[in-house]
Amino acid sequence: MTTKTFLERLQTGEILVSDGATGTNLQKRGLPHGVTAEQWMLDQPNQIERLYRDFIQAGSDIILTCTFGGSSVRLEHTGMTGKTAEVNQQASLLARKAAEGTNVLIAGSIGPSGQMLKPLGPLAIDDAIKSFAEQAKALEEGGVDLLVIETQFDITEASSAIQGAQSVTKLPIVCSFSYDRGTRTMMGVKPAQMAKAIAPLGVVALGVNCGRSLEENLIVLQELKQNTDLPIWFKPNAGMPELDENDNPAYSVNPAQMGRNVPLWIETGARIIGGCCGNSPEHVQAIAEAVKAYKAS
Repeated sequence: MTTKTFLERLQTGEILVSDGATGTNLQKRGLPHGVTAEQWMLDQPNQIERLYRDFIQAGSDIILTCTFGGSSVRLEHTGMTGKTAEVNQQASLLARKAAEGTNVLIAGSIGPSGQMLKPLGPLAIDDAIKSFAEQAKALEEGGVDLLVIETQFDITEASSAIQGAQSVTKLPIVCSFSYDRGTRTMMGVKPAQMAKAIAPLGVVALGVNCGRSLEENLIVLQELKQNTDLPIWFKPNAGMPELDENDNPAYSVNPAQMGRNVPLWIETGARIIGGCCGNSPEHVQAIAEAVKAYKAS
């Protein structure tokens, strides 16, 4: 079926629903401890496709590929050297298959490299740019509609990811930071600083994902909205995790609580709303129903 592009849907003022968490949902579905989602995807593609389908059925307008750790730099540290193209194309194709016959958009997920950039760490900026470019190219070849450079905490690395992606593709790019120190990232970056540095780089939306609590993420959303005219991508965690009896993370915010917050998030400035860690398909369904009710009100 004919699907409007991401940019067309933003331009019409549509409020879009993204998906939920990848990692925490896969853990519940059997992802072994110590195995990455990217490794499991190659071994158990049906599990990944089923999660995609569950998010679509829950009401997602956008689903993210299972490629958060799919850059060559990160794959090298999980025994998957040389598999960047295979991992990212496979994830994209599985998502495209799950979304067949719908108007759901596929977003290529690009997470941090897992290393600090020079001079604070071992990774050269040029190597980071090259790694992100390779991942972005593979995602585009797999058929994604947009790229989401997410869970960023360092302006230099986020800028390198954007530069790498833009060197190989013209796909629209969302850049989302994680404020896991409350209202700052682990590198001390504030939302206003992020907006000032990242908005001029040609991205189509700025974002907030992960974090510690809904209350703190709301503060971040407010500050980000005050400092940008770009659409805002918003995917908060379902609270902070605590380990259950099986040493798996359990999250305190239930689907109904996520849904109740949606009108406030929209009124504060969020244009694309989903959930990060701890958000199940049931959480996404509550978000989607709340968005639908808001539109009808």
